[in-house]
Amino acid sequence: MRYLKLGSSDLNASVIGMGAWAIGGGSSWGSHVDDDLAIQTIEKALDMGINFFDTAPGYGWGHSEKLLGRVIQGRRDQFIVATKCGLWWDDQRGSFFTVLEGRPIYRSLRPDTIAIEIERSLKNLNTDFIDLYQIHWPAVEPEKTPIAETMQTLTKLIDEGKVRAIGVCNVSADELQQYLDCGKVVTDQFRYSMLYREAEQEILPLCQRHGISTLTYMSLEQGLLTGKVTMDSVFEEGDFRTNAVWNPWYSPVNRRRVIDLLEGWQPLCEKLNCNLSQLVLAWTLAQDGVTHALAGARRPEQIEQNAAAADLSLDSQTLQRINQDLLEISAELAQQQSPRVLPT
Repeated sequence: MRYLKLGSSDLNASVIGMGAWAIGGGSSWGSHVDDDLAIQTIEKALDMGINFFDTAPGYGWGHSEKLLGRVIQGRRDQFIVATKCGLWWDDQRGSFFTVLEGRPIYRSLRPDTIAIEIERSLKNLNTDFIDLYQIHWPAVEPEKTPIAETMQTLTKLIDEGKVRAIGVCNVSADELQQYLDCGKVVTDQFRYSMLYREAEQEILPLCQRHGISTLTYMSLEQGLLTGKVTMDSVFEEGDFRTNAVWNPWYSPVNRRRVIDLLEGWQPLCEKLNCNLSQLVLAWTLAQDGVTHALAGARRPEQIEQNAAAADLSLDSQTLQRINQDLLEISAELAQQQSPRVLPT
């Protein structure tokens, strides 16, 4: 496993992190999550050298945090825990965002809601401090808390010893710059994959200029880029992969195109002695400005495979082949880019 510091902090995090959205459960993943299996997956991640775990209160309404909290007991020093604030469902404070599993969600970065969220997360995670505390989504009108006020609130949490470092998620380049102008931000988390490369335009270059670590999510496109999804795969109602706006690549015609692309890379996998998930994650980490990739898992064998990608080095010839293949389909898929509305 390889490790890199998170920005200018002293947090030395594995370049492959475990994204803990899937183990939260709920209809967004189409099935019930086995808690015992999820805990085994977290423990396997530790065994494989992964020390970086990214969760959020909204992942199963706190369930994902609680599962991590059960494993943390007695070995807190082995974990770099990242969680988030800013999605609120207790009442109507904030600005309406979406409805998830029948529950209205609001974006709220108010000092009073953050004060409640931090205490809940600390309790769920069974810890006295959070290593990386991230704003989940930026505030928007009509109730748009000023960025300076939010940063002041988060910085106070550092002063109180409840948080070690601050990160942001899902922000635009302009918003990221405003956060940087108001305080110390060490990470930026955003959606990025072979099929969704919007961050290359502004976000990745900006992070490079400021020494900010980048945390990519959905780099395996919820399983599509693992080679495990077939034309016969069926997803339950409510599963995000059934939404053609958020995930246009799961439509029959696009899915066929992606599956054909992946099948063409099997000789590369054989040459490198890896599977498709590892090839895709290694490609992700090889991109300019990408420092860490978050990959979800619900079973020990999945996280074991993901972890191995950290030590897979792609030579220039392999990268050139992959990039050429991606160019050939990028024009077809570019017009179907999904918006930044997925509440992960």
